[in-house]
Amino acid sequence: MKNILITGASSGFGEAIARNLSRQNHRLILTARSGEKIHQLCEEIKQKTQSEVLPLVFDVRDPEACEKAIASIPDTFRPIDVLINNAGLAVELDPIHTGALEDWERMIDTNIKGLLYITRLVAPMMVERKRGHIINLGSTASHEVYAGGGVYCATKHAVLALTKAMRTDFLPYGIKVTMISPGAAETNFSLVRFHGNKEKADKVYAGYDPLVAEDIAQIVEFVLSRPPHVCLNEVVVTPTAQFNGVIIRK
Repeated sequence: MKNILITGASSGFGEAIARNLSRQNHRLILTARSGEKIHQLCEEIKQKTQSEVLPLVFDVRDPEACEKAIASIPDTFRPIDVLINNAGLAVELDPIHTGALEDWERMIDTNIKGLLYITRLVAPMMVERKRGHIINLGSTASHEVYAGGGVYCATKHAVLALTKAMRTDFLPYGIKVTMISPGAAETNFSLVRFHGNKEKADKVYAGYDPLVAEDIAQIVEFVLSRPPHVCLNEVVVTPTAQFNGVIIRK
């Protein structure tokens, strides 16, 4: 049994990962901005599994809120063995010359700074014990850039760079660092990107079978199941129909 913290756990990959790991009876610390959603998920997990679960409601973009939230974790959920930095999003598909500053700031603050804030607070527990595992959710956009996705792709390129930096920094302490980089996946990702416009979101996945959140949850389970001497540095996964961010067979 491990103590596992998952950010952005109220929907999408985070929710699927939480549900999957709860069936293995881990102690789960689930964070989200939406108190209603995360409390509902925690109640469902308690009813269906033997897993202990702790909801934390805060915004990873707020460093003071992050610090208070991590400090509030009771001893029964400490020390944290696994950190899954899942919180992230994309907003719109605007070219640089027409992009909205608030959209850029939301992506940068969540995808990069939020990941750093949480890692900075959790990693010392792992360094002290000389063991632990950090999993960062990246994207195929960590390796390429597509039209209208410049800032989002830049944030995911940053996640790749930070993952490599963590792997280097934590190597002396025996801490594993893994990045999982999904391609097109039908979650609430596009719905968030297009501000709730379901018609636009549905078109992204029309004509082929995309990944689903459970696919990523199963990969996380596999990554965590490897023996102590094995670290999967990065897993890049796409639908069979997808070659890269631009080429998708429909």
